[in-house]
Amino acid sequence: MTKPVIGILGASGAVGRAAVRELRALGHTGLRLGGRTASALCAVAEEDPTGHDETVWADATDPDGLRAFTDGCDIVLNCVGPTYRLRATVASAALAAGAHCVDVAGDDPAAEDLLAAGDPAHDARTVVLSAGALPGLSSLLPRWLAGQGLDSASALTAHCGGLEACSPTVAHDLMLSLTSGGADGAAYGEPLAAVRGGRRVPRALRTAEDTEHPAFPGRVALQPYLSGESERLATVLGLDRLDWYNVHPGPAVRALLNRLPARLAAGDDPAELADRLILAADLDLAGRRPYYVMDFELSGTASGRPATAGLTLRAAGSYRLTATVGALAVAAVLRAEVPAGVHFACDVLDPDTVVRHLRARGVADLRPTGAAADADQVEEGVL
Repeated sequence: MTKPVIGILGASGAVGRAAVRELRALGHTGLRLGGRTASALCAVAEEDPTGHDETVWADATDPDGLRAFTDGCDIVLNCVGPTYRLRATVASAALAAGAHCVDVAGDDPAAEDLLAAGDPAHDARTVVLSAGALPGLSSLLPRWLAGQGLDSASALTAHCGGLEACSPTVAHDLMLSLTSGGADGAAYGEPLAAVRGGRRVPRALRTAEDTEHPAFPGRVALQPYLSGESERLATVLGLDRLDWYNVHPGPAVRALLNRLPARLAAGDDPAELADRLILAADLDLAGRRPYYVMDFELSGTASGRPATAGLTLRAAGSYRLTATVGALAVAAVLRAEVPAGVHFACDVLDPDTVVRHLRARGVADLRPTGAAADADQVEEGVL
């Protein structure tokens, strides 16, 4: 049986390189590595013990190069951005080449474009979007938690964030998401909003600029933010209440984020602001150990009585988490476990499988909320 050709676009980036390793760990060889820097791609290819990986120059903004990369692929894993500028560019190219596609981001804008062009299910092709840490794992973990002894769920409180380097893709996505990154050209989500009575309620929460949270070391800022993914999660779990907080431990990033909406409204160059965000993240990280945390507390009922379940994920960073979810989505599509059409990863991946893989591969430490973490996972470091 011929092995499927898996193309990884952005294979030498922070997420792409980790995704290549995860795919190899899943037993996939002969990968097609795509990117704009030949030397970096060759370095990734040299890590393949079989020597069967191939490298192909590819730029997501160059139609000819993208066409050459996707031609002959059975499935494409997209690890490049910025998400809200590319939208469905890579997925559309993959479908045109007769391939499936998994995008570690993509989100609502890509889904809109793909469905407007015609459902890929008609050609028996599959597209999986939001196959990353956030969005992606951010919805898979609460779904997993809901199955750990609760009969029904009514309220969820989530805190997600960490201290790590900011990639150019993440920085530019953040700039765009604050203004026009979401569905129908609106912002990706709504700051300060929350779910009450099963519906979005504007300005239901407040930002805490300098506070503490037991899952995070040191002082942090808590910024309420309700995304489209979070709203869908509330519907799926039947939640009456959902409070979602993005957590920012670094003071330089916190200060810049507070100024971003006003600077964007004033017409400042998003590219310049993105560069400043990258620098701010580097300043916050200097002398400290990077980390990423997802903390969930879910309330509901068990055996007819009020009950609460909690889960805290700790990892060295979000990029490998994103790569892992993306690789698992590719494997699920190749095993024909995902139906044709356009899907969000949280709707088609099995939460139990994802959690088992994270633990087995040592990608993250997952424990009940309040359980002690290993010392080296919360060490702050010194200058």
